[in-house]
Amino acid sequence: MDITALRTPEHRFESLADFPYAATRIDDLPGYEGLRLSVIDEGPRTAPVALCLHGQPTWSYLYRRMIPPLLTAGYRVVAPDLFGFGRSDKPADPATYTFDFHRDSLAALVAHFDLRNILLVVQDWGGLLGLTLPMDDATRYAKLLVMNTGLGTGGPLPAGFVAWRTWANANPDMAIGKLMKRGVPLLTDEEAAAYDAPFPSVHYKAGVQRFPNLVPDGLDVPGAALSRRARDWWANDWKGRSVMVVGGADPVFDEAAMRGLHGHIKGCPPPLVLPEAGHFVQEWAGQFMPGALATLG
Repeated sequence: MDITALRTPEHRFESLADFPYAATRIDDLPGYEGLRLSVIDEGPRTAPVALCLHGQPTWSYLYRRMIPPLLTAGYRVVAPDLFGFGRSDKPADPATYTFDFHRDSLAALVAHFDLRNILLVVQDWGGLLGLTLPMDDATRYAKLLVMNTGLGTGGPLPAGFVAWRTWANANPDMAIGKLMKRGVPLLTDEEAAAYDAPFPSVHYKAGVQRFPNLVPDGLDVPGAALSRRARDWWANDWKGRSVMVVGGADPVFDEAAMRGLHGHIKGCPPPLVLPEAGHFVQEWAGQFMPGALATLG
């Protein structure tokens, strides 16, 4: 793939707070040759897989509180950084980033690693993209842990999201660490700095800038038909175990929106709602992981 991309200098990722995980680098992902994808890959290769997908404006660092309990529970944890984020390459042209560009890269990663017996762990864009994967390769997926996210079916967008998109478009060089501290008051300065690490300057943020405008906001917008098909698949054909965790203080995917999504996931138990947790509910993992893992069995 002949795409001009930036690569964050490695020194930016030295001494990350509470994140000892090395990155596996893939530069021959089918369809994305020449672009380097970074993946956390921890645990026995023969174990069930926890495929942890992040959203905007985060990276696999968001899962640092969830990786240890997943490993203890016997999972192999695979947590990629989407292109444009984390330690992965960052195409410079915003037009490169499309719904299908991201979604197809995740499907290619699953096939490249031949991942099976997957617990799909999703939040934010990790869900908008990840929830569309199992319907096309259902035998690979066994369980679902879904956090604050949705499916971009092309219907009316939540007011909270529209406000976020407006703000993001007006602030292309968003201060990500400060943004994360506002959303997650419990973050330390060192943790906030780790969220800033992938982005030395605004030039590295094309993928971050692009995501809010990729959410399907019309029935014929790219990704909308795929997402409607996924919604129907989860409602009618999903046969695995599920658990939903909701950050109740999320202004974008609030409890009402999440209960709407819950209604489309066949057999999902009632959501576990954490009233004080925000959009980045992974940061409150200590409050929900024991119960979530017990529910998933």
